[in-house]
Amino acid sequence: MKIVESNSYRNHDPLRDATCDAIGRILEPLLDLMVDLGMTVQELNLVIRERAVRNATRRVIVETGRESISRVAIETGIPRADVARILRSKEKRPKIKPAPHPARRVLAAWYEDNRFLSRTGEPATLPIFGQSASFEHLVRLYSSGTPVRAMLDELTRINAVERLSDQRVHPKARYPILTELSPDAIGMIGDRAADLIATLLKNARGVSPPLFEATATTIDSDPRLVGFIQREINQQGSSFIGGVNALLNRTRIKKRGSGSATSPLARRVGVTIFYFDESTASSLPPKSSHTGKVKRQNLRRGKVHRSSAK
Repeated sequence: MKIVESNSYRNHDPLRDATCDAIGRILEPLLDLMVDLGMTVQELNLVIRERAVRNATRRVIVETGRESISRVAIETGIPRADVARILRSKEKRPKIKPAPHPARRVLAAWYEDNRFLSRTGEPATLPIFGQSASFEHLVRLYSSGTPVRAMLDELTRINAVERLSDQRVHPKARYPILTELSPDAIGMIGDRAADLIATLLKNARGVSPPLFEATATTIDSDPRLVGFIQREINQQGSSFIGGVNALLNRTRIKKRGSGSATSPLARRVGVTIFYFDESTASSLPPKSSHTGKVKRQNLRRGKVHRSSAK
């Protein structure tokens, strides 16, 4: 007698269906990134398998106090031999926390270091070059060797500074918005997306008190006012984040010495604000400046002429 496995149970699990749909929507922008960087689905599969095994192993150890290859295999659906191989592997890349982007360090210092503030405590307008109290000096102290001209060009490109006619510069934004693919920008994607999803999951599982998460949105915004909306949100968001930074700095654990390690009791907390616009295809790479269509030429397999050997 042939036993046919029934798949009917899959048709009556709305929670699983909703999870698959949510994961699919989360993956869409990540798949765009994969295409941009030439990453294949096979490579993504390897990443998922490795992370699934290590994550399940961590959960099992927390729950039972020991590592269980069989339990991990059951939870992940990955064969025991593959689970054991992954856990034995020393090829796991350690999580490297990307250092703060040089532009972020420079702008933060411009707003916080007394040497670059005005008498009123605002970031000062600085001469580009000079030994002290200059943009050149600021970059030298906080950019880890980035040339002053390169940093000026980058901050100008992302509209974070304003160049004045008398060889001086003034900051326009405290926080740089990275607008091109780089290890720092991609690391930031991982950090912020993981934080957001973790917050949503904790709230969905009923953590008490719930973590703050809110969205303000409209589906019928006037396209003529979108630019104004974005500018206002940038301004209000920067002001809010500035206040949060001040709050977090006041609540940090005091270190006794300059070389003191971070306290094991310290907790990582924070807030992220982001603006979204569904009409903006910002997740895709910019189109080529060549606007005309290139006519596709058909290829024809011709006869191969071989000269006879003499």
